Amino acid sequence: MALTDQTSAIRQGEELPADVIDAYLKTHIDGLVGTPRISQFPGGASNLTYLLEYPDQEFVLRRPPFGHKAKSAHDMGREYRILNQLNSGFPYCPKAYVHCTDESVIGAEFYVMERVKGIILRAELPSELSFDASQTRALCESFIDKFVELHNVDYQACGLGDLGRPEGYVKRQIEGWIDRYERAMTPDAPSWEPVKAWLKDKMPADHPKPAIVHNDYRFDNVILSAENPMQIIGVLDWELTTLGDPLMDLGNTLAYWIEADDPQPMQLIRRQPSHMPGMLTRQGFADYYASRAGIEIPCIDFYYVYGLFRLAGIVQQIYYRFHLGQTQDKRFAQFIHMNRLLEQKALQVIGQSSL
Repeated sequence: MALTDQTSAIRQGEELPADVIDAYLKTHIDGLVGTPRISQFPGGASNLTYLLEYPDQEFVLRRPPFGHKAKSAHDMGREYRILNQLNSGFPYCPKAYVHCTDESVIGAEFYVMERVKGIILRAELPSELSFDASQTRALCESFIDKFVELHNVDYQACGLGDLGRPEGYVKRQIEGWIDRYERAMTPDAPSWEPVKAWLKDKMPADHPKPAIVHNDYRFDNVILSAENPMQIIGVLDWELTTLGDPLMDLGNTLAYWIEADDPQPMQLIRRQPSHMPGMLTRQGFADYYASRAGIEIPCIDFYYVYGLFRLAGIVQQIYYRFHLGQTQDKRFAQFIHMNRLLEQKALQVIGQSSL
């Protein structure tokens, strides 16, 4: 189906040795026949994702980006473990088959998982779906329902009780992202000083019920069924997952949620169809989340501003690698502009906040 997420030619400098990968996989996965055709999924700015197409089977390979990187930020073994163990409590995780720790095979650790074939929404809703506002609203609510379901997973029962340290999570995130942002500063980067001071001053207590925190939950990490596009059949990109405050995770997702009334500069950084008629506003998103989770969220400003600053930190870390010539991906040249827009939005929210 044309709507199914498509791959493209591999970006220059990010090629993989098909013969080496084939030989490795055939020693770890039974029944493989033929040789794989390798192509690359175009999305993603962190770990790289490839499609391996054998004559009668398809797999997805994930590896860290090329160039210098902090190993803790691209831990293949951790993501592999999360997929394997979380699947019992949250069956939307792809199944992971093999984790290669021998960096001599392709120059980095990697893992291989099943391909969950379906539709992934990007910046615009495909015209072929022709959803009306009520269908778009239902899809939006389903997206939030899965988020709440994830936050209600019994992570101890999944064997993931040691995945993170929920105590002190809010403080650790604010201090940690301030440190990471400052380490990735370039001469053209905004300082975020007023925002950093505000976040330190307005820090709430940790949420009393810790949860699995996805840390990157958005529509382009969700797979819809090709047969029934209203149905979510997969959730991707678990590299940043930990245990912590679910409202901080909500703030992360709200930072990506560009609504229809946001000004044009913010529309330029939209990566999902959150502006479509029927999609909830950020406040509506938070209200629906709170209703489904059975909690109260008196004010979302702190969590939203945190999400904006964290997103700027991620953007700046990637731009820093581009600035130093450690990646050739030309998409990243515009990330400094995105950083500035995020700071402007955060300052606007702070200026209007009742906190």
